Amino acid sequence: MKLRAVLLLGLCLFAGAARAGVFDDDEARKAIANLRVQVEANQKAAEERLAKIESQLQDRSIDSAKQIDDLKQELARMRGDLEVQGHQIETLDRRQKDLYVDLDARLRKLESGAKTQEKQAAAVDPVAEGKAYETALNQFKLGNYQASIAAFQSFLAAYPDSQQVSSAQYWIGNGYYALRDYKTAITAQQKVLTSWPDSAKAPDAMLNIASCQAKLGETRAARETLHALLKKYPNTTAAAEAKQRIAGKR
Repeated sequence: MKLRAVLLLGLCLFAGAARAGVFDDDEARKAIANLRVQVEANQKAAEERLAKIESQLQDRSIDSAKQIDDLKQELARMRGDLEVQGHQIETLDRRQKDLYVDLDARLRKLESGAKTQEKQAAAVDPVAEGKAYETALNQFKLGNYQASIAAFQSFLAAYPDSQQVSSAQYWIGNGYYALRDYKTAITAQQKVLTSWPDSAKAPDAMLNIASCQAKLGETRAARETLHALLKKYPNTTAAAEAKQRIAGKR
């Protein structure tokens, strides 16, 4: 009876806690595990006692009818207790499975909510995107090249999937060219060619690289870049400019 009371108390506490949300999932699993250990320990003790009683019943030295009857009654009680304990273990198993099902459902709900939030966060306001690009470009037109570079870099970070990313990167390179930081300008424009080779800004980026090389005194490299531009982007405004530079007209 003491064992049964302990188990019932434990199960009631666990069920009440689950309903009220007092225990978290880890505590609930620990409660089930502790109850299982207790039930299995008592079951093992009962089985050992049963074996001893059955051995005594088979012992011919026990002649008293009353002793035999008492042992039979105790044996019946022990078997009944084992059945109850087995049922309690099955109940614990069901509760544990229900717990895992509940956890899975809650996790799926949380994941679904997180994905919804991600989609909402990823939603881009086209008006804000266009305004951010124009603000950065206007800074360049005003001659505020450092501010323009910073604004375009912020634009790339905020709108990495924008159709204007290659243009933003090009204007970053152009900003460094205007600041006479030709090596950094070349690096910036090479990123346009590497990341967006089919962009409309790619020929202009290559032309700007040639300009930077010329400013650095790398005349041969500049001519090679111009020839590469003619070969890769022949039917572009940048290619027409490259032809004039090669011919020495500009």
